[in-house]
Amino acid sequence: MTAMTGADHAFRTRRRRRRKAADAFASGAIIAAGVGVIVPLFVILLFLFVKGLPALHLSLFTENPGPTGVAGGGIKNAIAGSILLLVLALAIGLPAAIATGVYLAEYGRGRLGFVIRFLVDVLAGVPSITIGIFVYTAVVLQMGKYTAFAGGIALALIMLPIVARVTEEMLLLVPQMTREASYALGVPKWRTIITIIVPAASSGIMTGIVLASARVAGEAAPLLFTALGNNFFSTGVFRPIDAMPLRIFTYATGPFAYQHDQAWAASFILVMMVLVLSVFARLLLQRRSR
Repeated sequence: MTAMTGADHAFRTRRRRRRKAADAFASGAIIAAGVGVIVPLFVILLFLFVKGLPALHLSLFTENPGPTGVAGGGIKNAIAGSILLLVLALAIGLPAAIATGVYLAEYGRGRLGFVIRFLVDVLAGVPSITIGIFVYTAVVLQMGKYTAFAGGIALALIMLPIVARVTEEMLLLVPQMTREASYALGVPKWRTIITIIVPAASSGIMTGIVLASARVAGEAAPLLFTALGNNFFSTGVFRPIDAMPLRIFTYATGPFAYQHDQAWAASFILVMMVLVLSVFARLLLQRRSR
């Protein structure tokens, strides 16, 4: 009996050691994977900062681009243009995106809902340059000119499937008993959705909106076919407008050293803007979890 107890104890000890070794290996692999994701980000940020340091000065934010070939100037028009394009994209895309998400979550359990969900997923996978060509054909050629409005439509089409699916998932996370409690009080379904379900999921929906904004903020391909870009400060919706991705593309392919420096600096600023938006979205999500 004593021998059996000792063998059993030795077996349990070996099993415990194997479990600890497996746990240590898995923990190490997870940590290595996390570091493997974080390190490239910091390397990119450091690289952009070092390369763009010669052009990182106040005039970069307060001046428009100067004459081609003359060092100096800034990207004030590109920063303002990016903000305007993002506002247009939100104004055009959010109503349709949120409405689509609400329909899919609350009414989309039939065949029509399946088709709409499938089409939204397909739209999410369409390359941004293809969307730019589509808007160029459907809007720019019809209007006869490049405009910020066309750029806003292109960015809204990129944003729409992201916000729609996030809205659907956030609404599905609201407990069903919340809906049933509202119905029990005699509140109709449409009013329950507007006054109870959507506000309950508002933090998650806002997170999706911020992430979608960060996604479209760095898009250059669709803007080449829609907004075109210019060297002047403009806030006209129906005029060509510059944006940071367009300015980066123009300067990165330019022949002058000062343009390359400003392209690196603008890239650093754009990445930092996207990083701030992403961090803001994560903070909203944590707030919802609490």
